[in-house]
Amino acid sequence: MSTYTPPTTAAVGTARPRVEGRAKVTGRARYSADEPVPGLAHGAVVLSTVTRGRILDLDVAAVQDLPGVLGVIDHRNAPQLNPQAGHFFGPDGGLFLLQNDVIPHAGRPVALVVAQTPEQARAAAEALRVLYEAQPHDTGFSLAHPAGRTASALFDGPVEIGDVDAELAASAVQVTGRYGTPEEHCSAMEPHSATAWWEGERLQAIDSNQGPYQIAVTLAALFNLPPERVRIRVEHVGGGFGSKGMCGPQLILAVMAATMFERPVRVTLTREQVFLATAHRPATDQVIRIGADADGRLRAIDHEAAFEVSPLADYIEACTELTKTLYAAPAIRTRLTAVPLDILPPYSMRAPGTAPGSFALESAMDELAERLELDPLELRLRNEPVVGPVTGLPFSSRNLVACLRLGARRFGWADRDHRPRLRREGALLVGTGLAATSFSAGAFPSTASITAEPDGTFTVVVAAADLGTGARTALAAIAADALEVGVEQIRLRISDSDLGPAWSAGGSRGTASWAWAITEAAARMRGPGRPATVTVDTSALLGELPSMERHAYSAVFAEVTADPATGEVRVRRLLGVFAVGRVVNPLMARSQVVGGMIGGLSMALHEEGVRDPVSGRHVNPDFAGYHIAAHADVPGIEAEFVPDHEPGLPMGIKGVGEIGNVGTAAAIANAVWHATGVRHRQLPIRLDRVLEG
Repeated sequence: MSTYTPPTTAAVGTARPRVEGRAKVTGRARYSADEPVPGLAHGAVVLSTVTRGRILDLDVAAVQDLPGVLGVIDHRNAPQLNPQAGHFFGPDGGLFLLQNDVIPHAGRPVALVVAQTPEQARAAAEALRVLYEAQPHDTGFSLAHPAGRTASALFDGPVEIGDVDAELAASAVQVTGRYGTPEEHCSAMEPHSATAWWEGERLQAIDSNQGPYQIAVTLAALFNLPPERVRIRVEHVGGGFGSKGMCGPQLILAVMAATMFERPVRVTLTREQVFLATAHRPATDQVIRIGADADGRLRAIDHEAAFEVSPLADYIEACTELTKTLYAAPAIRTRLTAVPLDILPPYSMRAPGTAPGSFALESAMDELAERLELDPLELRLRNEPVVGPVTGLPFSSRNLVACLRLGARRFGWADRDHRPRLRREGALLVGTGLAATSFSAGAFPSTASITAEPDGTFTVVVAAADLGTGARTALAAIAADALEVGVEQIRLRISDSDLGPAWSAGGSRGTASWAWAITEAAARMRGPGRPATVTVDTSALLGELPSMERHAYSAVFAEVTADPATGEVRVRRLLGVFAVGRVVNPLMARSQVVGGMIGGLSMALHEEGVRDPVSGRHVNPDFAGYHIAAHADVPGIEAEFVPDHEPGLPMGIKGVGEIGNVGTAAAIANAVWHATGVRHRQLPIRLDRVLEG
């Protein structure tokens, strides 16, 4: 088990501005496309315009002599990638680019034009004519799709405890609802960019990603290189939200070009290409049935969910995870179906699985409260479990009730008339709603090194990635407390695959994973002999954790107005109360959960990737057509934290990256029902869906 002991100093828990904040607001911080590299050439990507088919011809000769063009890479001359290279999500995962003439989805890279300047590369890419043989495609998603298959049990396998059908039949009240969420895109401010070059026999790259070590291992496997010959750096990242968790097309293509042209090459995706060629949250189609006694005690929950996937990858959108953990019921059944379609492989988007899953579950719970004529808050309190409803495992800590009660007091929930469509302000209808949520917590293996320097400072090394979340600031505070020194004595090095294995920034496990390695190294440095340098790998330690259910929790409360004449919904108030373990930095933690709630608001009212059913292509791959919440859409958002601690993990850290997203869309949808008396089971809640005749 961990040898970490509580600190006597207090860097953790203190609100501190981020250490790189001044560099970012003054423009001195360099992102992946900003780093100067001598002799740099530029690559522009050409994407497929058909959804399924084959490439018949690429007219390279027509662009080869255009100004500045160095050459074109396509499936006929591209370096061959290792077909045996494993991938976490299946045999391809979208990684094996330019290897053949097959088009598996619209937006597939089919060529890279390399030129002296980015303008020259883009002009030539736009001039490159590609002839396709279009083939029939299938992008029509639904739960009933005949090609659907049971999803892998790796993340969110099916469960059945108790007799669900019997309990539903014996229930005094039963609700059934079908809920849908569309394809959604991560929409990070910084487009994906990579620069690659060779230094002798060693491949170097600067890339926008969420985990440099894992990306380096993947890249080495793809290009048949020993891992020690690949180095990936990512100093600053302008947001990721999951879209930069995988080895992206920009990096693979940049390495191909650097290899072929023997010079550094930078590939930066356009905004449209980010939408078309980098992973999105898959659409979901979910049916929930809940049965309860007349007093609101749940008897059964039946949750069937489907999500779209590509045949190229075995990704899981774990929509039913919350159903297994949030409420007590003697009978629970979940089924998860993957529907293979001719689409880009989807991937984790902030709060993967739980965001669409909570919309369905928490909307259904609100419908049940309506049928029971019971306060939605009271319904949730009456069904608080003592142990994991499916696993039977004890909770490491569970403070959902504290979140609900504090949020209700702060929001003024007790004054709410639970009947819908009663509150008016002129032409506007006003309503309030809530949702309860959880997100799994834990840590993954990482390494860290600490060196005691002659000047009294400590160099702390861990291959973490800072997506703009403030990882540098948080890890410096954690290291300072673990070493019992001031933050000013910590020199932190992150964002470099050469620093050793480390978990990526994802799954709300980055800080906890890196902190464990740092605190273990610090404990050994303070131990017998006080060595000058200590390196720790937590792989063995993690296996010693006792089996428990580990989750962060939150309760989200929303107030909305709806104009029945225009269909416009405005969120007036949002309050989130969170139990996320020990808060490392209250200033940055609040920023994270508020940002998450803004993402949930955007999910509820705006975000929708739309495909043309005839062509199968996205019709809104830009910020003009794909709407996200803007400043005018976001009210004053309040966030509070209840005292919480995660036993077994250093400093009791859980994670704040995902939990803000999880329940917000459901809380807003429930508030829209309270305002209008109309249930919205399909997101987003667009104007045309609210508009009354």
